[in-house]
Amino acid sequence: MPTPGSRPSTQAIRHFVGIVAIFASVTTALQPSSSGQPQENPNRPPWAQESKSANAPATPTTKAEAPDAAQDRNKIKVTVNLVNVLVSVLDEHNRPAPDLPVEAFQVFDEDNPQAIAVFEKETQQSLDLVLMIDASLSAQLSMPAQQEAASHFIQQVLRKGDRLAIYSVDENVTQLAAFSDNVAHLQAVVRRIPAGAGTSIYDAVVLGARALSRQGTDRRRVIILVTDGGETTSRTDFESARREAVRSNTLLYTVVIRTMKSESGRNTAGEHALETITDTTGGAVFYPDGSAQLDSIFDRINRELRTQYRLGYYPNPRGPADTYRRIEVTVAAPVLAATQPSAGSTDATQPASAQTETSKASSPVFSVRHRKSYYTGLP
Repeated sequence: MPTPGSRPSTQAIRHFVGIVAIFASVTTALQPSSSGQPQENPNRPPWAQESKSANAPATPTTKAEAPDAAQDRNKIKVTVNLVNVLVSVLDEHNRPAPDLPVEAFQVFDEDNPQAIAVFEKETQQSLDLVLMIDASLSAQLSMPAQQEAASHFIQQVLRKGDRLAIYSVDENVTQLAAFSDNVAHLQAVVRRIPAGAGTSIYDAVVLGARALSRQGTDRRRVIILVTDGGETTSRTDFESARREAVRSNTLLYTVVIRTMKSESGRNTAGEHALETITDTTGGAVFYPDGSAQLDSIFDRINRELRTQYRLGYYPNPRGPADTYRRIEVTVAAPVLAATQPSAGSTDATQPASAQTETSKASSPVFSVRHRKSYYTGLP
């Protein structure tokens, strides 16, 4: 039985309990909060406080936010699905036919009639142009005339918001001037195109189309290629060039300067390939009888670019991804009339397609050019 002297005093017990309580409170304060975040000391200055947003977990998307996300997706979807078609309409004299109403046009996608959602007369869409000059040895005879005609065209065609780049085409395709609206600079560049050797027409179309596709979406894309038509040194092929032009929605105008009139000894295969690619894009091929006609041809291209109709539609039904779809645009019968071209009448400044127009009495007054297909894109 313990003696009274061996029992702990009440004061000592109280002292021990106090120490334990203090230890417990300190331990609790040092533990992280239940939310997993360290507690801030409210006495710390504002600049020393940790950012709560940096450590806070990502806020989940609420149902109230879902409609906004869906609307954004729909906006992107609508933009991608809209198919734009530039249409050139010429009268019986091969002049631009302005002021036709939307009711005059019919659009078909894979033979399915489409509702026209966008219609612009003399579209004001800005132009991105690539002017490509054949600098091969075979084209040097007419080079001075080409340069002067091109210089005049640059001054005529560029308006506010338009841009033009210049390329030389020989065994290589070289950008001599980046896209610009500086007329004086572009004219100076086109007047000093260096001479080359071969002619890489397919490479020119591929590289020109790719350059245009990088410039922006809500702009017209145009390549104007002046060449003798003799494809000799391209690394790409015909199908690659046509596919690139279609994918980029590029309009191609080709001026073929034939150094010899006879087909004997002339590279007609290159000419036929250019005709096919140009027709696919909705452009035109010109065969001037001499370099003196270049000015009038450039004038015609300029007028046509300023009087194009722009049609837009949402394909119904939509085609599968990663495919090419056929387009056909016609001028409806009520605005057509019969025409009988005079026998033997030809004009070298007009497109080859216009020169070979049928003489049947049922032929329409208006001839229509537009791109023949489009690419649906990847899924």
